[in-house]
Amino acid sequence: MSILNVEHLSHGFGDRAIFNDVSFRLLKGEHIGLVGANGEGKSTFMNIITGKLMPDEGKIEWAKNVRVGYLDQHTALEKGMTIGDVLRSAFSYLFELENKMNKICDHMGDATEQELEKMMEELGTIQETLTLHDFYIIDAKVEEVARALGLLDLGLEKDVTDLSGGQRTKVLLGKLLLEKPDILLLDEPTNYLDVEHIEWLKRYLNDYENAFILISHDIPFLNSVINLIYHMDNQELNRYVGDYDKFQEVYAMKKAQLEAAYNRQQQEIADLKDFVARNKARVSTRNMAMSRQKKLDKMEKIELAAEKPKPEFHFKTARTPGRYIFETTDLIIGYEEALSSPLNLRMERGEKIVLTGANGIGKSTLLKSILGIIKPLSGKVVLGDYLELGYFEQETPQGIETSCLEEIWQEFPAFSQYEVRSALAKCGLTTKHIESKVKVLSGGEQAKVRLCKLINRESNLLVLDEPTNHLDVDAKEELKRALKEYKGSILMVCHEPEFYEGLATDVWDCTQWTTRL
Repeated sequence: MSILNVEHLSHGFGDRAIFNDVSFRLLKGEHIGLVGANGEGKSTFMNIITGKLMPDEGKIEWAKNVRVGYLDQHTALEKGMTIGDVLRSAFSYLFELENKMNKICDHMGDATEQELEKMMEELGTIQETLTLHDFYIIDAKVEEVARALGLLDLGLEKDVTDLSGGQRTKVLLGKLLLEKPDILLLDEPTNYLDVEHIEWLKRYLNDYENAFILISHDIPFLNSVINLIYHMDNQELNRYVGDYDKFQEVYAMKKAQLEAAYNRQQQEIADLKDFVARNKARVSTRNMAMSRQKKLDKMEKIELAAEKPKPEFHFKTARTPGRYIFETTDLIIGYEEALSSPLNLRMERGEKIVLTGANGIGKSTLLKSILGIIKPLSGKVVLGDYLELGYFEQETPQGIETSCLEEIWQEFPAFSQYEVRSALAKCGLTTKHIESKVKVLSGGEQAKVRLCKLINRESNLLVLDEPTNHLDVDAKEELKRALKEYKGSILMVCHEPEFYEGLATDVWDCTQWTTRL
């Protein structure tokens, strides 16, 4: 049974086309991976099918009474709402039904016999719906999901705006799971999630009977939960049966076949043009030349898609620093309350250290405390001599109004326009991206703009907070290669073992010193 039909969808932003005549059909129980390079329109597609965005052309048709749950990478949570409030809001439609039931009860005393019969019937239906959807055990259900996602330890009364990126993702994920929708739409759900909760989500999705569409650049995760791939590329959407590895195999074969057909056709076109040019002037061969010309005119030309610009990252190394990068003495990090026991850490020149551990235990806070962005609660940090620092933040600051060009120019005022454009192009951004405002770019494209700032400044220490979030497969591979090649030191927060394996000289498990477990 078809849950969703998308027909002849076309959409673009300004003169930048995203989709051209795309059709798509989602069937009951399908587990779909939606893949494609950064900026190909995966999140835009999700926004269109959920009605957040109106397409330029096309028809989107959902089956009747389908309840859709959408985990969006850009959802904002309001200040003043607690974790418990957000989770309980999953049942808002049931609370509305309860209000309706109470209003019916209030009017029963004034009703005629006929009206009373209708009211009793409606009350019965509402009562059945409330019981069926666990309305009378909501608090127990909320607690159960909060415990599974590690939110109970934070306290259900905690304000959602005080949470880390991973904790926010968990709250939204928890709300979604409590809603029990008929279809799940998940946009990069593993961003910010720690290894333990990625495993939990993997088990949940494998047991999930309904349909879901998943956007993810985490290939091992993707492969473990989906059975269909939809590939978004060059304004098209193509379907492949199997996991991501199978898709890559078939895609590479199709691409090779198309290139071979293109080369054969180009040779035929060249031969026909040559024959026409040599024979059209001669009376005896003019008719033959005309017929070849007609063949040329009628020929349906094979077109190869323009190759995507592949990112190239080359970090510039500054002068050699002192032997010690930093040293902490009884350092206690946190805001109002301590996030760590007293820390005595030391990093030496040339080390590439990865910080791992659950969300919200203070990994980003530790980075910021070492860099002096946040004051520690007590203890001290001593930074080494001659440090030239490159810092990659987890997210682009909110409310940014500049274009990509302006962002890089502000950082490097001495660059010419050609140098700014070249620097952004090397990070895999096209002309249309370069001239766009940063806030309209996808998460992956925004990350490439931040990386552009990093690679064009000499450094001997890179401090990276989850640099792989949002990056597509090509960009991740290139970043890993560049970091392995980098001659300086690296301190990095990362949740993807396959990314830091072979790169890290040491892995620090932050659960050993946190006060949050």
